Amino acid sequence: MNTRQSTYRTAPGTIDGPRTHDPKNQAPMTPSLTELPARASDAIASHQNRNLEMQLMPEALARAQMQDRLREAEHERRSARLIAARRLQRRAERASLRARRALAMAVMQ
Repeated sequence: MNTRQSTYRTAPGTIDGPRTHDPKNQAPMTPSLTELPARASDAIASHQNRNLEMQLMPEALARAQMQDRLREAEHERRSARLIAARRLQRRAERASLRARRALAMAVMQ
């Protein structure tokens, strides 16, 4: 009967190796939710839920990758617009300088 105890050493405070042998000092043996016997319908529902999650994983992964690509594309568009705006600003500044020079030359003559 106690072959499990002789095969390996158990941690103190478990069913196989209680902390004390005094029944007054032991905690009452109430089963926790994990130790309660599961109903067959719960097991089937859990299994189906797991299967559904596994089937939806590639879809979720594809959705996440698509969102990343959309974010990246939007970032590229913003950076392209910023570069174009800076280019146009430099062109306008050069045109303004040319106009000032032309005006100064016309006033000096």
